[in-house]
This record gives sequence, C-alpha cells and structure tokens, in this order.
Amino acid sequence: VQLQASGGGLVQAGGSLRLSCAASGSIFSIIVMGWYRQAPGKQREYVADISTGGSTNYADSVQGRFTISRDNGKNTVYLQMNSLKPEDTAVYYCNRYQGVKWSWGQGTLVTVSS
Repeated sequence: VQLQASGGGLVQAGGSLRLSCAASGSIFSIIVMGWYRQAPGKQREYVADISTGGSTNYADSVQGRFTISRDNGKNTVYLQMNSLKPEDTAVYYCNRYQGVKWSWGQGTLVTVSS
C-alpha cells in the first residue's frame, strides 16, 4: 500500500487546514486508519484514528480541535485541523492504526506561526 498525504502549508495560529491522505489498494476500507505527526527533533506521535465504521479517537493534545474522517469510496482519510497552535507544527502522516505499519511516505508539512 502506498500513502500520499497532502494539504499541509503555512498558517497563522488560530487558523485551519484540512489534510488528505490517499491510499492505494483495495484493503483501505477494512483497515482502521490513523494520523500521526513528527515535530522537528521529536519522535513520531499518534494524533487520531478512525474505524471502518467511523468511530474516532484523538490524542489529548488535539481533542476538540481536530476531526478525522474517511471516504472509503475514495480510499482517503482526512484530518480537519482547527484552532491551530504553534506546537502543532510537524510533518503529518497517515497509516494503518493497528498491525505492522505500511511505508510512511513523505507526509505533509504543517507550519503554524505565532
């Protein structure tokens, strides 16, 4: 499976961005998907996940500000990010939430200025 994240950019604190991540292959619709991020000098961390039926979970740091969703017909998972903070600056990736991760791809860079 190949993953292609997009939608990142430079935004001021308090602003919004919507990230997309398209996956190749037909397995997408039966896989719990997640978003992850890696800030400069830090380890990659969990952001959110969404089940095949649409149930969602979030890291405490983004709860109430970020919304994960998916479109199984388009093999795509989304991350709507509102009320962005400088500490949200990172490269964002999607991947399967459970099991051995697929290749991470390049991710998409989100930079939040103060």
